[in-house]
Amino acid sequence: MNRSFGYGPQPEPPPLGEVLRAKRDLRKYLNETPLVSSKKLSRLIGADVYVKLENLNPTNSFKVRGGIHFMSAMRGEGLKGVVTASMGNHAQSVAYAGSLFGVPVKVVMPQWVSRLKVEAVEELDAEVIKFGSYYDEAAEYAEKLAGELGYFYVHAIEERLLHVGVATMHLEVVEKLPDVDAVINPLGGGTGAIGAVSVYKAIDPRIEIYGVQAEGADAFYRSFKSGELVNLTGVSTRAEGLAVARTYRIPFELLKNSLKDIVLVSDHEMEEAIRTLYATVRQVSEHAGAAATAAAFKMKSELAEKKVVLMLTGGNISQEEFARVLSGKP
Repeated sequence: MNRSFGYGPQPEPPPLGEVLRAKRDLRKYLNETPLVSSKKLSRLIGADVYVKLENLNPTNSFKVRGGIHFMSAMRGEGLKGVVTASMGNHAQSVAYAGSLFGVPVKVVMPQWVSRLKVEAVEELDAEVIKFGSYYDEAAEYAEKLAGELGYFYVHAIEERLLHVGVATMHLEVVEKLPDVDAVINPLGGGTGAIGAVSVYKAIDPRIEIYGVQAEGADAFYRSFKSGELVNLTGVSTRAEGLAVARTYRIPFELLKNSLKDIVLVSDHEMEEAIRTLYATVRQVSEHAGAAATAAAFKMKSELAEKKVVLMLTGGNISQEEFARVLSGKP
């Protein structure tokens, strides 16, 4: 059972009115996350910097917005159950939403995903199935499994209802900071960036939207530069949330003409950013969650004197890994 992920042959970003309605519905289940300013971070980057703390959501990630909106919108469809694939944060999102609405959830995760994220999904009463070396392999198996079980397959990257729910974080940004000049958002499959385009381009097209990818998982970056869909043979990054090996058609069509640019960051740069975020705003970030901050340090000249929002998209990092990063050990 699927809806071809909710888009037609010529996809367009979800309209602002739909995002506004989703925001109203999500308030029943989620609190608004803070948008905080940091004088120290602003001095370091040379801009007026704000950080959107999506790590403070119930699952410590922005993804929960999409999962809850999906389940809420589909609750009248008589879902027998859902299957999805994820490196972790999307999995927790759908599992959390399934627990809210009483829908059974099965999640296919790549073999190497951290035990922390597996346990977090299992604690929400979802079943975890390990398969594949990276997201795309897990997703292929998940779609096949959903068909065998008669469950709904939730595509982590192309499902439109996820995009609508996730876009609400950007609506909160512009409501609090209407004169924002630039927003930097990590880009794995593209759900967060699609949300940004849906909101900022509708409200104020002058707002610049930047995507950030890991150097070792740069399929979308290559597609953005070449104009063609790219499929890598694998990925190499500690940033689980950015470990996507191919460019998917729907995000590419929605983003190719709307992003100002895409910036590549290394694992080392993301770990520097994790330390910086803890030192400046006292927040815990995973690698992908710190990608926007890492990119801002590489973009100082472009961001100078601008009002900039860095999306801290997730804080799901193990105690041991966080300690290693803070210590500066390789």
